[in-house]
Amino acid sequence: MNVSYRRALVGDASAIKGLIDQHTEDGPLIPRPLIEICETIRDFWVAESDEGIAACCSMHVDWMDLGEVRSLVVRPDFRGKGVGRELVSRCVEDAKAVGLARVFALTAKPEFFHALGFADIDKAELPHKVWSDCVRCLRFPDCCEVAVIRDA
Repeated sequence: MNVSYRRALVGDASAIKGLIDQHTEDGPLIPRPLIEICETIRDFWVAESDEGIAACCSMHVDWMDLGEVRSLVVRPDFRGKGVGRELVSRCVEDAKAVGLARVFALTAKPEFFHALGFADIDKAELPHKVWSDCVRCLRFPDCCEVAVIRDA
């Protein structure tokens, strides 16, 4: 199973949306309209296989010193193969490259992020995230996700 990693292209937006949509209704992801994915396409990395886009992840600048790893989705047939780890690593490198000191994520799988050097924090430390994105989530305000953070 060959996988290559690259920056997302505008032509990938529909495939990215498809991956995200699979995890919004019953899963932990916030719905992202296609226009938002297009507007933030430069935030995204994709893993590509012979069958097309296998995974995506983005690094979104959230504040002057803080970025968010978000929209991490790996197709089931590519899970457990290091694809998600590689995408998060690339996003953390992006955060460093633009001068961010820290990156965070909201996740239903904190153990995955713990293995990448993230530590738990209280969501109350991220009010800008809660009021800009979380309010759009189908599970708001009864979120079961854990906030994690690490240095970039």
